Amino acid sequence: MKVFVTGGSGWVGSAVVPELVAAGHLVTGLARSRASAEVLRGLGATAVAGDMEDLELIAGRATEADGVIHLAFRHDFADFARAVELDARVVGAIGDALAGSGKPFVITGGTPAIPGVLADETSKASPGSPSAGREGVSDLALSYADRAVRASVIRLPRSVHGKGDHGFIARLAATAREQGVSGYVGDGAQRWPAVHVNDAAHLYRLVLEKASAGSVLHAVGDEGIAFREIAAAVGRSTGLPSGSVEPQALGFLGILAGIDQPATATRTRALLGWNPERPGLIADIDAGYYR
Repeated sequence: MKVFVTGGSGWVGSAVVPELVAAGHLVTGLARSRASAEVLRGLGATAVAGDMEDLELIAGRATEADGVIHLAFRHDFADFARAVELDARVVGAIGDALAGSGKPFVITGGTPAIPGVLADETSKASPGSPSAGREGVSDLALSYADRAVRASVIRLPRSVHGKGDHGFIARLAATAREQGVSGYVGDGAQRWPAVHVNDAAHLYRLVLEKASAGSVLHAVGDEGIAFREIAAAVGRSTGLPSGSVEPQALGFLGILAGIDQPATATRTRALLGWNPERPGLIADIDAGYYR
């Protein structure tokens, strides 16, 4: 299958592309820079120069492909609404290009943050929660199932971890080193879901190949780790004590760290036979990847 991928040189994409290549798919990736193009070529993909603003280019590449995986997202927390708006425009451009084709179109969302509830694939995010902003984009993508597109959404948990991760846990470790304490908010009982990046990559391939139109899948390995356990592991890794801190001490992570947001992938596992096999988040922190 000829697969067009956006965000293929990013953290998750750099695991998804080799997963696809190893399975015999021919991958073309959108590259916003020379460095991104070099990464894609090193992973076995063909690179095409462009970014998320190049909607005509993206639509054209989608039309030429047998399937599309959309991973790119501008993680601009200073103007998150604008990032979501751009994401919606990209999804609309790809969806329109694929309309009537029956081709697979896999996009990326986030597991819902619903305090006190183990969110499953049917759950909707609480208004104002971290995942609510992108849920409208997911709904847009799923609407193309009514236009003969095999559209699916993979919801990623708060942590997609592994060697080389530079996301939320890496930021938490950096903040711990800056402040001399690995912090959690309140009593730290708030739960975070997580998945190893290679397990997530395997799910993207399964969804591309097998998922039915309109599917919502969860890439969840650890269903809910208490944040104080995450902070304690980061403390062990960095040689620092862990303890309760004010939310602002964690910067933009302060709000996220204070929300209970566990999630499950029970339906996803049953539907596609997906079984996460890599180490969990605490094991990866203890392995020293965030030192």
